[in-house]
Amino acid sequence: MTIDINPIAFHIPLPLLGWWPIYWYGISWLVAILLINYAAKYFAPASGDINKKLIDDFIFYGVLGAIIGGRFGYMFFYGLDSLFNDPFRIFKVWEGGLSFHGGLIGVMVAMWIYANKKNFSFFQVTDWIAPQVPIALFLGRVANFINAELYGRPTDVSWGMVFPTDPLGLVRHPSQLYEAFLEGILLFLFLNFVIAKKNKVGRHSAYFLIGYGVARSIVEFYKTPDTVWGNDFLLFSFLTQGQLLSIPMIILGMFILSKK
Repeated sequence: MTIDINPIAFHIPLPLLGWWPIYWYGISWLVAILLINYAAKYFAPASGDINKKLIDDFIFYGVLGAIIGGRFGYMFFYGLDSLFNDPFRIFKVWEGGLSFHGGLIGVMVAMWIYANKKNFSFFQVTDWIAPQVPIALFLGRVANFINAELYGRPTDVSWGMVFPTDPLGLVRHPSQLYEAFLEGILLFLFLNFVIAKKNKVGRHSAYFLIGYGVARSIVEFYKTPDTVWGNDFLLFSFLTQGQLLSIPMIILGMFILSKK
């Protein structure tokens, strides 16, 4: 099966600029922000420390942290060699490149700032955003699939796909869809329904770290590894950069749970 979807959803007319392309990836970000905002308000209690009136600011901090952290994380985790050659490349956002792990660090910093500003504890804030993050993960991975990027390793399974951006033209795992299911749908259901009543502060944050870390580590076995410093595998000849960044998440999540 060959996948060839136009990454441009449509064009809009802009004065002096002509027809401006609107990409599915950008739409996925917008829809994710709107859905996370809706879900956060839907699950918000009628009363309590964190209520619906605070959520708009809360989401703004999170989005800002995700974008800034995602860009810096991508350059430091996956493009550090090119950054040495061109330090200003970190600002060339039009070239693309966002890292989830960098975005996570950015969101954590933003949530720490927000918590201090609003006199909440850090885990009060992260517990509230963690169950909704899988919405963005799902939409982001679907957008990756539409863009035919971050595709999987070669395979002979019946649902394998050929991506037009693959210079080798091989049949590959649609690993973006694997991630959309594991990191998006499954993790969302788990955090919002399976452990919804486990309301000790810090537990939702811990389960998110563990759940994402495990899901990402599994998918990395099917995803084409990111090349870092000229190498696809960075440890023991089979661990990828994505797995090395996910393992500390699992350890940190288990540590937080042990303290709750």
